[in-house]
Amino acid sequence: MIPLLHNLSFPAVTQALRSPNGLLAAGGDLSTARLLEAYRHGIFPWFSAGEPILWWSPDPRMVLFPNEFKVSHSLRKTLRHGRHQVRVDSAFEQVMRACAAPREGANGTWIHEEMIAAYCELHRLGYAHSVETWMDGELVGGLYGMALGRMFYGESMFSRKTDASKIALAHLAAQLGRWNFGMIDCQMNTPHLASLGAREIPRKEFIARLQDLINCSPVPAWRFEEDLFT
Repeated sequence: MIPLLHNLSFPAVTQALRSPNGLLAAGGDLSTARLLEAYRHGIFPWFSAGEPILWWSPDPRMVLFPNEFKVSHSLRKTLRHGRHQVRVDSAFEQVMRACAAPREGANGTWIHEEMIAAYCELHRLGYAHSVETWMDGELVGGLYGMALGRMFYGESMFSRKTDASKIALAHLAAQLGRWNFGMIDCQMNTPHLASLGAREIPRKEFIARLQDLINCSPVPAWRFEEDLFT
């Protein structure tokens, strides 16, 4: 049995189940206060539309340290000479909806209307951000996530053109490195993330690093520098 939430407090993450890995609690809501409390403790929501809200803290945790992002030779060439433009926070809801679009081999999506509304509110308040890849005036890839202090929590990516999401992630990692962000939370292990340099660390280490990073001063304005890959 997992506990049901009746207030803003979460159980200790050490109480999360081993199977399914990281399931910690159920219930509550997606209010800004609850989401911020969750992220401060390394907890995130993940559930299907129409089902109870489920809260997770897996062990181990997949993370990307900004200076460990792997830029292949072909991607570096694209970053320097491609026809793309990278923007920040210019189309947050569009990015979320693109991430929610049906994908080949996937059954449904966890990014439903309740999640979109909650994270759009976090974006309005300055906590959630999108990094977008544009080509010829068209949004072709990107990602979104949360920032607290000098910690970034990646939520989802999408790509409609070759390497479009990688372009966005490469710019994010490079800029976060300059801003002294310590980690990008990737939540769960996937081969794609591992190929880009993400790796698993024990949850205990993740939480310890997290507590240091969220207490750092936040970035005053999310504007990416133009010389990240010149």
